[in-house]
Amino acid sequence: MSSRRDQLFAFLLEAEKLKSVTRATPIHDGSRRENSAEHSWTLALYALVLAEEAAPGVDPLRAVKMLLIHDLVEIDVGDVPIHSQGGTAHDSAAIQNAEAQAAKRIFGLLPKDLCDELLTLWEEFEAAETPAAIYAKSLDRVQPVLLNQLSGGGSWLDYDVTWDQLQTRVGTKVARGLPGVWDWVQAKIRPWFAARGL
Repeated sequence: MSSRRDQLFAFLLEAEKLKSVTRATPIHDGSRRENSAEHSWTLALYALVLAEEAAPGVDPLRAVKMLLIHDLVEIDVGDVPIHSQGGTAHDSAAIQNAEAQAAKRIFGLLPKDLCDELLTLWEEFEAAETPAAIYAKSLDRVQPVLLNQLSGGGSWLDYDVTWDQLQTRVGTKVARGLPGVWDWVQAKIRPWFAARGL
């Protein structure tokens, strides 16, 4: 029987694999694709720095916890870009089921108390119904937009994303938790789409 410490480190060493999961979004200079560990760390930083933009009642540190673990399921499932398969892959029942199974496996490496805590936190993030989860989900959607803008289009070019598609797939989710931030971001990115007639 493994000790609590064995279980903690089994989980932590498994989490290292997130560094090998490549995302569709390039890093700021477009030189390579971002990995999911970088994405999660960056989002945790966003949650701390943008806390003043959050709605009343949001616990930014709870959001940080969610964002640090939200993509661990990609160790098993891989990154599913929001614009892939015409925007339908990300929210498909098959992907949601695969991610739920991955969450049970990965968090199941932990001692039961921590497994239950982190699995509940992951499920809260996925449901995006609590103030902290809405805030965290908004950050998760806005960061790739900024990277695409910085890198000259990034995955927007790969997936032929139009302004309307971006609004539907991303903008509504960002605006739900960070309306002022989405207004600011739109002003930054709209010229890129307008210049291409998108």
